[in-house]
Amino acid sequence: MIARQLRPADSFIADTDLIINPDGSVYHLGVQEDQVADDIWVVGDPERVPLISRHLDRVDVEIQRREFVIHTGELNGKRLSIVSSGIGVDNIDILINELDAVVNIDFKKRCVKDQLRKLRFLRLGTSGAIQPDIELGTIVASKYAFGIDGVANSYEHEFHPNEVSLMQALREAGRQETGLYASEGSDLLLQQYPIFSKLGITFTANGFYGPQGRSVRLKSKNDALTWEQSFRFQGLSITNFEMECAGLYGLASLLGHDALTCCVILANRANRTFSAQAPALAEQLIQSALHAF
Repeated sequence: MIARQLRPADSFIADTDLIINPDGSVYHLGVQEDQVADDIWVVGDPERVPLISRHLDRVDVEIQRREFVIHTGELNGKRLSIVSSGIGVDNIDILINELDAVVNIDFKKRCVKDQLRKLRFLRLGTSGAIQPDIELGTIVASKYAFGIDGVANSYEHEFHPNEVSLMQALREAGRQETGLYASEGSDLLLQQYPIFSKLGITFTANGFYGPQGRSVRLKSKNDALTWEQSFRFQGLSITNFEMECAGLYGLASLLGHDALTCCVILANRANRTFSAQAPALAEQLIQSALHAF
């Protein structure tokens, strides 16, 4: 995705557009510029942040605000931040906008800096596979993601040609939602983190139950998985469900950052199987990322 309009460097940002705490930190995250590394790993669960940061050579920053936990330290001589987003693209909207603001906005002058920092977001998540041949424990990287949450469509933007083609193919397959959007992951980070064994397209759902085809007491309209399993684009299948990737890719791209999502498969929705070793599989994903960093 490409931003159609960005705020000029000399434009004043109102207090109501960007809330700054009395200590000089950004509103929700409670973090300041020198506490954020250029490399940022994003997880959903706040409890997963210390599970990763314990592997760092040194931890300098530990902040917890609501579902947002931030640990920043050093690994192999390089700075690294680990942050939790909580669940959903709405939280990603807060996370990416505020992390970008912290590094690219002068909080004293309340305007965009002349020199911008480029951040690299690696999301390490857990997910459910859509294709029956994807085994539990597989690490899936999202080349593309699509969603219908509408958050990315709140911003002035255009789509890259590949994203336009993917949305057209999705509509031809029956996805007619007006809020449908597609976003592409970072090729740079795909090369930096070759930790995956499957590359595919991720369906970023705007809910965990009905939107992902789960029926508990209420019957979901989306439980067949027929079109998802048969869909192909550029030789890629729709590999998995999750709840953050499309928004992460879209917002990161709009602000000039890189983003990649790698998820370990804990469930296969087609086969109705779920791993009894979920914590161990999540730790394998973490270890793979640490080794690549």
